[in-house]
Amino acid sequence: MEKVVFVGAGSMAEAVIAGICKQGTVRPSNIFVTNRADEERLQLLKSTYGISLVSTDKTELRTADLVVLATKPKDIYTVMEQISPLLNKQAVILSVLAGVSIDTIESGLGKHAIARSMPNTSAAIGKSATGVAFNCSTSPNEKQEILELLSSIGIVAEVEEDDLHAVTALSGSGPAYIYYLAEALETAAIRAGIEQSIARDLIIQTIEGAACMLRQTQEEPSLLRKNVTSPGGTTEAGLRALTSGGFHEAVFSCIDQAEKRSRELGSNTVKKSTSSS
Repeated sequence: MEKVVFVGAGSMAEAVIAGICKQGTVRPSNIFVTNRADEERLQLLKSTYGISLVSTDKTELRTADLVVLATKPKDIYTVMEQISPLLNKQAVILSVLAGVSIDTIESGLGKHAIARSMPNTSAAIGKSATGVAFNCSTSPNEKQEILELLSSIGIVAEVEEDDLHAVTALSGSGPAYIYYLAEALETAAIRAGIEQSIARDLIIQTIEGAACMLRQTQEEPSLLRKNVTSPGGTTEAGLRALTSGGFHEAVFSCIDQAEKRSRELGSNTVKKSTSSS
């Protein structure tokens, strides 16, 4: 992809921009970004990553190889109405919007190769876990280019579009769950008398080490857990408290509610499209 235009300049757009700039996937000067009104935000991205800004007449969209939809889902119809007349027919569309279907994008932008993806904010450091689905207009070469771009910001898995709701709940929102866990561990450590800076370092290394063990050993999580758990020991006592506190049920509910919300967002965009047509 020679020329990439981001439509939207929020946290997800920045994470992907940071990742592809760091990996050298696209030259920063060939990355353009626009949003509705926040000029200060655009200037910050330009100064931080050395990217280019879209001109007021948005002529860059006419020659874009890849257009990344990174607006708020609620704004997608307004955005598509604005950019649709400017797109060239060969432009590939990559969406990073939660809940917005390929059908919705096709209805707003016409016939294009479209990839609907769900990265996460760890894209900024090349550690995203991304799910992606493609429409039938996407050629093998276009699909490969998208997979290579997304691979430059982490791992990528091609899935059925309907499964992206679960992917959004699991890995799209997943970093927030890990940060929430880290918050709780840190608070508990401080209550136990450990200095915050020391607790933070221990927690980060513990999470990182456990993740590396999962990847490098390829063992089942349950086996790795059992290997740490001595009968009658401290780990067993801690796990017993998690179990009695409904740990598994809370995780199941977390993923379930996040997936339902993703489906609601998609349903809301369809309803909006129907009511405005």
